[in-house]
Amino acid sequence: MMMGTQQIRRQPAWFMLASEFGESTLNEKGTGEFDPTFVITKLGAKVNRLIVSGLVERLELRETSNGSQMYNGQIRDPSGLHYFSVGEYQTESMREFVIQLLEKIDAGEPVLLTMTAKARWYQTDEGAVYTSLRPEEACIIDRERYASWLVSASAATLHRLSQHKLTLNCEPTAEGMKEAGVAEDMIPGLLAAQGHYGQIDTETYRLNVMQALDIAEGKLEAATAPPPKLNLAEAEEITAEADDDLRTVVLECIQAMDNGEGVDFESLVRNLAARGFSRDKSESELDAMSDEGILHEPRFGWFKIVS
Repeated sequence: MMMGTQQIRRQPAWFMLASEFGESTLNEKGTGEFDPTFVITKLGAKVNRLIVSGLVERLELRETSNGSQMYNGQIRDPSGLHYFSVGEYQTESMREFVIQLLEKIDAGEPVLLTMTAKARWYQTDEGAVYTSLRPEEACIIDRERYASWLVSASAATLHRLSQHKLTLNCEPTAEGMKEAGVAEDMIPGLLAAQGHYGQIDTETYRLNVMQALDIAEGKLEAATAPPPKLNLAEAEEITAEADDDLRTVVLECIQAMDNGEGVDFESLVRNLAARGFSRDKSESELDAMSDEGILHEPRFGWFKIVS
């Protein structure tokens, strides 16, 4: 009996920043029993597997409703967070790896991680869609390898941006996209994305690429290491000056990045982190400036300067 047509073909893995994957709300599954499931991004990537990398921001062990154990974690790259989970259904080697990883995280050790993972999604009762990752392989990397991943993920994002741009002035059909020069492997995903997302703002993705390349080219230490510890005397000495500097930088960042709709919280915090300000300090300052009427939120999590 010939089984060749029944074999499951392994899907290629996409290099992808967290923002593109995390904003996806469209999924697709074939009708066959063994057909893969895809998450389709706003840029038209049909994602079954990903290669991601970043600083492990959180990892914890939880018990599920059926009594099994699940490790839940977050990986931060310059564009945002990837969420991943490792459960009892995964390989023994992966479970052993994540146990060792948890020991490092609990000890306060900063860990850069890269992983190949399956794309997952789930929908709440209210209809909200969230994405996550199920790791297949993972390893701890050094800063040089992280820089290499940042370059690869940035190049892949720029390619998808260029493919998306080609679709803006052509007929929304496979033939129209082909005539416009869109790569054939991107056409199905771009057609599905157009129908689901409609017109999208790609400026945030371009900004993410600039941030990633900026880190890869020279700001790796600031992006991959915890802030230095200060003693109480040192902290009191620099607090007042730092507060003034942070407020000035917040205003400069918003002025530079606001294209009319304001600037989102994550983009602001990442830019401030690249300038040496901690996430907690930046968040407190944004709250204070909002309370004082210097900033306002035209929509939740987006900041504009009050004119």
